[in-house]
Amino acid sequence: MPSQEHGSQPDLPDDGALVTVIGESLVDIIDDPLRGNTAPETHPGGSPLNVAVGCARLDLRTKLITHYAEDPYGQMIADHLDSNGVDAIVGGSLPTSTALASLDAAGAAEYTFSISWDINGASIPSLAVAENSLHVHTGSIATLLPPGNTSVRGLIEAARPHATVSFDPNCRPAISPDPAAAREQAEGFVAASDVVKASDEDLRWLYPDRTLEESMAAWLELGPSLVALTRGAQGPVILTRAGRVEMPGEAITVADTVGAGDSFMAGLISGLAHFGALGAAGRGRLLELTTDELHALAAYANRAAAITCSRPGANPPRSAELELPALARRS
Repeated sequence: MPSQEHGSQPDLPDDGALVTVIGESLVDIIDDPLRGNTAPETHPGGSPLNVAVGCARLDLRTKLITHYAEDPYGQMIADHLDSNGVDAIVGGSLPTSTALASLDAAGAAEYTFSISWDINGASIPSLAVAENSLHVHTGSIATLLPPGNTSVRGLIEAARPHATVSFDPNCRPAISPDPAAAREQAEGFVAASDVVKASDEDLRWLYPDRTLEESMAAWLELGPSLVALTRGAQGPVILTRAGRVEMPGEAITVADTVGAGDSFMAGLISGLAHFGALGAAGRGRLLELTTDELHALAAYANRAAAITCSRPGANPPRSAELELPALARRS
């Protein structure tokens, strides 16, 4: 599948990407009997896949290093990526992963997983893509589940000399039920990242004896330049060494919350791209973001998440659905 160009982007090698996302692809099987659905619905999903699609819909040239098989669910994923202009580098040989999402009355999802994560067989093209990207994002199951998590860490380290890195732990206790082990893994990726994002549920599970603010500050001390927190209807918080902003969530009618955090993450990456704050050369710009710019960044990502919550499934917005107040790239 050929890479697709979107909008004004820096010159990159033909085999490179503006944004590379590393992580799992799966099929969400959504069970929603409380809303009158008599049969489960199936949708392509997985946090990294959702972030990749979200970035591509926001006009970023995007590649996804992932795993799915040549089976019906894998074909569903391949078609979804193709239709959204995401170029996939696929490794591993096991069946396509699935996640059964049971929705409660508020539309919040509880997951049961059948997961494999291995990108063996794609190491050479994966390394080439990671080394030629302006920004690399990872997180979720891909950073926890062996054997693929070791490959992910290696790709992140290879990308860091020239790319900014973002990380979202997107904790899944059903996959990694030991908070201490998950905390150790997460902190290693936090220290290797420029931008990290977590939900309030993530931080409460990882650090039950600390406040959310204390956990954000502790992560900032590990090395990243920006820490973002999502709090559902309470809205996001963004913390840097230069300032802190927060805002409430947008008032919307919620269809479900599937993929909302991933849309926020894609919005964050897109917003930083508009600021010229991606890539090794953008690290200084990332450190210089003013409070007004952080507020605009949070509002942009917050809106992306709200749009996703307003419609069923992980269906992130396109750039035409979002405004970019104060997010003009500096020359």
